[in-house]
Amino acid sequence: RGEKSWRSLNGRWQYAIRAEGEPMGAPDGEIIVPFSPECALSGVLRQLQPGQVLWYERSFAVTGLPGKGRLLLHFGAVDQRCEVAVNGAPAGSHEDGYLPFTLDITALVREGENRLTVAVRDDSEQGKTAYGKQTLHRGGIWYTAQSGIWQTVWLERVPAVYLDAVQVTPLFDAAGVRFAFVFAGGAAQAVEAAVTADGFTVASGRAAAGESLTLALPGFHPWSPEDPYLYRYTLRAGEDAVCGYFGMRSFGVGEDAAGVPRLLLNGRPYFQRGLLDQGYWSDGLYTAPSDAALEADIRAAKEMGFNLLRKHIKVEPARWYYHCDRLGMLVWQDMVSGGGPYDPLVTQVLPFLGKTLRDGDYRRFGRADEQGRQEAVRLRRATVETLYNAVCIAMWVPFNEGWGQFDAARAAAELKEQDPTRLVDHASGWHDQGGGDVASLHVYFKAVKSRPDRLGRPVVLSEFGGYSYGVPGHTASAREFGYRRFDSTAALLAAYTELISGEIAPQLDCLSASVYTQLSDVEDEVNGLLSYDRRCCKLPPEAVRRVNELLKLEGQP
Repeated sequence: RGEKSWRSLNGRWQYAIRAEGEPMGAPDGEIIVPFSPECALSGVLRQLQPGQVLWYERSFAVTGLPGKGRLLLHFGAVDQRCEVAVNGAPAGSHEDGYLPFTLDITALVREGENRLTVAVRDDSEQGKTAYGKQTLHRGGIWYTAQSGIWQTVWLERVPAVYLDAVQVTPLFDAAGVRFAFVFAGGAAQAVEAAVTADGFTVASGRAAAGESLTLALPGFHPWSPEDPYLYRYTLRAGEDAVCGYFGMRSFGVGEDAAGVPRLLLNGRPYFQRGLLDQGYWSDGLYTAPSDAALEADIRAAKEMGFNLLRKHIKVEPARWYYHCDRLGMLVWQDMVSGGGPYDPLVTQVLPFLGKTLRDGDYRRFGRADEQGRQEAVRLRRATVETLYNAVCIAMWVPFNEGWGQFDAARAAAELKEQDPTRLVDHASGWHDQGGGDVASLHVYFKAVKSRPDRLGRPVVLSEFGGYSYGVPGHTASAREFGYRRFDSTAALLAAYTELISGEIAPQLDCLSASVYTQLSDVEDEVNGLLSYDRRCCKLPPEAVRRVNELLKLEGQP
């Protein structure tokens, strides 16, 4: 598709917040899209409540977009439910606050000025759809609820029949890559494909209409965090053309030379040392202030010697995964939690007493509502479809600490059937149902002690640490939440060094991964290595890197 075939609709829109059933009427003012009205960068700073409607309006023109094909309207994400109209006519609707969607508005637009209207409703934790760590009453590990458009909005001109989706699967063991195609607007067409490396064509082929295409890549260049090599591809189908990239890597489980179950990267044992990453920003909440800010977080983690980010209870814009792909950062992708209200006995008390519950008791886990369970399954499948092509994603995490957990072993099996190329942590932290690829531990408030899993799965420390230090002048509130508090950089560094060198590194004979809490502060939480405003790295990156170098297996780069 041509470089000028799209147009951003980000910027200043009119907005209004009204009671359910009331029209938008005269606007309340301007809002800067794609920032939610609850955050500073939106220019609004108002909280949408259940029973209210957040209205957006703006005009747009299609003049200058080439071609006479279809006109698509894309939304990166709108939280939680929205209805879209163009020139007063319904264009479509969407429900879930985290995934992209597209509307074909070809028949609704006209020459000259057009009017786009979006009506948003958001029940936050009081609804049936996923809400993650958002709450209308924030505090501790629960954060400010937000609503509305929080990712990019744009127009795109495409041919009458176009490539709507491409699924790219690296076939590491077979030294090849497979492309599968989805068309929209008409019947499937033949596709011509070319793969390039360093500007040279290394593979090409043609798929008949309705068929997938596998191309051989003998002697391919593998992708890894240390060497994030990417191949480029171009696809042509009828009047349409798209470009993209992929990396050759594989994720698996196997034994090392000593017979210890390990996480494998490209067929070899590889210790994954990571950070919990919530993806919150002091000025934009869910939305980073810029693309450069997204990149800076990833670079900061790499500079400190981490090779993994666990994206915690949130789905990021596509650009974040792109930066992880090209910079070399593994990702464990959490599904966004829902259900509730959560029982503290289930999510906090019993797990710390070593008690595991069966998650078929839907009521105890906040999943009594069948419609909510069905919605969670739909969202889980849609998340995998959306992020399938991300090179960096090594693990899917459907449930965390029992929050809205249900049928976790079945969820793991369904994820493996949908995506056999990645691993699954089916119950991160506790309430292990015996499924998935790993035994997943969360350890706070006590010394880390790991032991081999009774089912022979690799053992991963999927959360630990949470050491807190609020940098004066760089905290979001007077309430400072954390698991163990320190009053200086020197004290925090000494504690982190002792934690890694004294507790974690000596257990590498059992552990296969570790995820420290966390990358950045979030509101009351001050247990990040970066301050919430990202202006301070609390510890010298080179010092953290030296300590983290202890967390690698024999032969690992």
